[in-house]
Amino acid sequence: MMFEAFRIKEHMEITDCNGQHVGTVDEVKYERIKLTRSDSEDNMHHFLPLDAVDKIADNRIYLKEGTRIPVGVV
Repeated sequence: MMFEAFRIKEHMEITDCNGQHVGTVDEVKYERIKLTRSDSEDNMHHFLPLDAVDKIADNRIYLKEGTRIPVGVV
């Protein structure tokens, strides 16, 4: 499914394919979603590729099944 990257906004919730919280958007830059540090165990920014997004619904970003969640993300 194609989506428009401009629909991804700061502070949107990111979930896995089952709706479980993965993180919160800090910004979109260079075809990647930067997650807020407050959602990480190591207080560092982590990134997800834009092509990992399955859909955007209800102001929430759902990742594709099988997306690797970065180490350090709660």
